Amino acid sequence: MFWKFDLHTSSQVDTLLERDDVTLQELLDEEEVLQECKAQNRKLLDFLLRPDTMLELVRLITHEPPGDIEERLRFKHPNVASEILTADVMQINDRLVEEPLMSQIYAFLEQESPLNPLLASFFSKVLGVLITRKTEQILDFLRKKNDFVSLLLKHIGTSAIMDLLLRLLACVDSPELRKDLFNWLNEEKLVNRLIEVIHPSQDDERHSNASQSLCDIIRLSREQAGSDGEDPEPLLATLEKQETVEQLLNTMLDGEMNETALVSGIQVLLTLLETRRPGAEGLDMFPNALEQSSPAVNRSVLLGIKPKLSDLHQLLLQPPKKAAMITTAGSLDPPLGNTRLHVVKLLAAILQSNVSSINVELMELDTINVLLDLFFQYVWNNFLHLQVEQCLTAVLSRPVMTPPPPPVQEEASESQGPEADPTENAKADSSLIAHLFQNCRLVERTLDAWESNSKEQANGGRRRGYMGHLARVANCLVQNSGKGPNQELVQEQLKGLPDMYREKWEGFIEGPLAEMNKRNTTDLVSTPVLHSSEDEDESDLRNIGFPSEFAVQQTFYDYQMQQMTSNFVDQFGFNEDEFAGQEDRVNTSFDRISDLSFDPVLNPYGSGSGESRRRFEDSGSDEEEDIWEDKETFYQTAVLARQSTPGKSDGDGEESEGSSDSEEGDGGSGDVFHSPEKPAPAATNSYEKMEVD
Repeated sequence: MFWKFDLHTSSQVDTLLERDDVTLQELLDEEEVLQECKAQNRKLLDFLLRPDTMLELVRLITHEPPGDIEERLRFKHPNVASEILTADVMQINDRLVEEPLMSQIYAFLEQESPLNPLLASFFSKVLGVLITRKTEQILDFLRKKNDFVSLLLKHIGTSAIMDLLLRLLACVDSPELRKDLFNWLNEEKLVNRLIEVIHPSQDDERHSNASQSLCDIIRLSREQAGSDGEDPEPLLATLEKQETVEQLLNTMLDGEMNETALVSGIQVLLTLLETRRPGAEGLDMFPNALEQSSPAVNRSVLLGIKPKLSDLHQLLLQPPKKAAMITTAGSLDPPLGNTRLHVVKLLAAILQSNVSSINVELMELDTINVLLDLFFQYVWNNFLHLQVEQCLTAVLSRPVMTPPPPPVQEEASESQGPEADPTENAKADSSLIAHLFQNCRLVERTLDAWESNSKEQANGGRRRGYMGHLARVANCLVQNSGKGPNQELVQEQLKGLPDMYREKWEGFIEGPLAEMNKRNTTDLVSTPVLHSSEDEDESDLRNIGFPSEFAVQQTFYDYQMQQMTSNFVDQFGFNEDEFAGQEDRVNTSFDRISDLSFDPVLNPYGSGSGESRRRFEDSGSDEEEDIWEDKETFYQTAVLARQSTPGKSDGDGEESEGSSDSEEGDGGSGDVFHSPEKPAPAATNSYEKMEVD
């Protein structure tokens, strides 16, 4: 009925476009304008592609809207304009990369800081689509702008501009264009200028975004180098230089301490020390015999960190000042702070490399002792406990490193002197383990803390927060004393303990530590353990007692097992001689029928029919009886007794009314099918009469 009147809905956008005086603002107010644009409505695209319309769309996303507009409607048109420009319509993209519009878009970066965050997101979104779709044209345009990198760094405090930089690095698919882009940015000294932003005098947002940009450059460059199998990108190679690492440390430690600057700089160092692709040019590999998956450490990064280890150690003792913090566990004065936590993370990453010169420097600074002090001081800071545990595990389990000897022309190099002598390297590693036991008193402090916690819990106190990590450190000690690359060194230090603490240590291993390990390895949900073995005899399994509800199943199973005799398979089916070929006559007698026994059961349907018949007969109504007799129906029985004489048709013996079809069937089949040699017993009547209620 609806289609009979030829009704159809027309778009309001088409209705507006039929007017000659339609404006862009009227179209932007329509809800269907974006949908029609993506559907590439011809009239709408013709209107939008006008030079004045495109210029107005660009102006909406790059200029602040008037302040007298209601706040909820103030950015409505700029938002719709940005959606139209980023709808990925080919005609719009082609028009945007033209010089006048690109200059208008680029002018947004020339505004004074800070930028409007919402407009910056519109600008970044539009330019990101153009970088993806029109890569070559956009890169050519940006290279002509000498101040592009400077403007990016000027507004790096705006997150949308940081996203634009990442989009510029990640969305170039062509290998040649990407290589040219990275070389150009490296020539513009992007890395060094980003490091200069991480200065205590800069704003916190600029610290965080510059650090995040450097971390993204490192990860993206390593992914590209790992997938392409090529040398590191120029930006990554610049970041991994010793001079660049030293510049980063000098910048973030310059002047008054600033927590965001320190944390941002340490995050870049941690990213540099992450797992990286082995075998790159300019890397000195430190093989790890204990773990094959250990990261390949860039030696230049470690050499750049080494001169500033004393400054990092000082940050653990005198961090940036923070006010006291009230927590549910009590007052923290001073709190640990994000700076010290990141310094401990950096030390844990450095100790994973197990470089002898750095180990000696940390041993002289007594840094590990300071880490243990912080571990026991901040009872409820599990982030700190985890990092300190990793530091101790690295010292105990890392093997003695023997880096390859330096080339002949670099033997006199001062930077590689501490790494060139394997004897000095082994001595430094063994001295660090001895320092951990003797100067840091790791075993004694572990036992004292455990005993103090036990007393506190006995008096109704709470279990201290570091006990789980302390147990893992103790297990690491036990494990490395029994096996591992430093087994002899650890055993020697344990034997050198004072007699009292050595006895306590042995009792602690066999008592509280063993009990805790047993509790930790026990399943929370107990399940029956089913042990199986090939050595068990089948007779042992038959004596298992089953519950009463399984008695019937067990009896049936026993009955089935009794029937499994040697000739069990032969009892199935028939022998081949019992079957005749296609051309043979079927004369085989039904010998198996006599073996079948049937349990005669009263047919409920027949019983019900008899009762109904008796009720009608007892009613005494002659009319009903006549009606019933008129409705009597005779049915031929399903099975007819066959004549035993072959060749004589069954239909020649007896005939009945209404059975012509049966006669034809019997007469037609008499010449082909013959009765078996042993005839079936004859029925009393050839037909049975059924009365239907």
